[in-house]
Amino acid sequence: METLTLHPKETDAGKRVDAWLAGQIEGLTRSAVQRLLEEGRVLREGKPLAKNGRLTGAETLTVSLPDPEPIDAQPQNIPLDVVFEDADVIVVNKPKGLVVHPAPGHPDGTLVNALLYHCGGSLSGIGGALRPGIVHRIDRDTSGLVIAAKNDFAHQALAAQLQDHSLSRTYQCVAVGGFRADSGTVDAPIGRHPVERKRMAVVPNGRPAVTHWEVLERFPGFTHLRCRLETGRTHQIRVHLAHLGHPILGDTVYGAKKPVPGLQGQCLHAVGLRFLHPRTGELVELSCPLPEAFQLQLDKLSRRSGVF
Repeated sequence: METLTLHPKETDAGKRVDAWLAGQIEGLTRSAVQRLLEEGRVLREGKPLAKNGRLTGAETLTVSLPDPEPIDAQPQNIPLDVVFEDADVIVVNKPKGLVVHPAPGHPDGTLVNALLYHCGGSLSGIGGALRPGIVHRIDRDTSGLVIAAKNDFAHQALAAQLQDHSLSRTYQCVAVGGFRADSGTVDAPIGRHPVERKRMAVVPNGRPAVTHWEVLERFPGFTHLRCRLETGRTHQIRVHLAHLGHPILGDTVYGAKKPVPGLQGQCLHAVGLRFLHPRTGELVELSCPLPEAFQLQLDKLSRRSGVF
């Protein structure tokens, strides 16, 4: 069981605890927080909080998260595009449409099922039954490089690199609109959207999130960008670019007007990974090409001047 200690600010006074916590704890919905409150897992100064409790802005909250319910993830022979593999680490180029790990609604057919088959069950246990081996995630409809650990030693080392930002993740995307500058940084906290709970948003009391971007190519009405994550919040690049007023092409969740023919979801690809090998300490730099559907959009933009 994982225990979190949180300290609301004075500006949080009067906010509902369930809504505030849902914005603070990544992956936890408001309904899930309410269940924690009902079960007495949320304490203020050691005393359980009511389901409709509100913050004073001068308290300490302790949240006891239950262990994830086990999902009997079975090995499945799903083809993998393996970019790098040794006894400690495996990196794959995940296609669009493939969910990273089992979850309600997606009990199988995931990257985890494929990795269990490919690795013969040799994945770290730190991620628990839900996410064996998974060091970081990318969205279902985002393609590109994902790293997984084959043992707990490797997992702990890679997780530490995520924390100190020495594990670098680079993406490319096509954003709607033009950028005046050639590069920039978005430093804006991300949390659960205050109304639409399935979305994330830039919110005052969200978790710190930093995205660095640079222009690769400009088209009328669109821009081809390279983005580097300094942090790794849910939907971070999608949320940050939408916050700038430049949602990613095809991302109807965060502001693109309509789906793009020939493109599943958003035009976003995890193109590069750089990390120190957990056992040898050597620098590992990996990349993968843009998928065909992404390149097709770039070709259309070049030929048609951004008109679809």
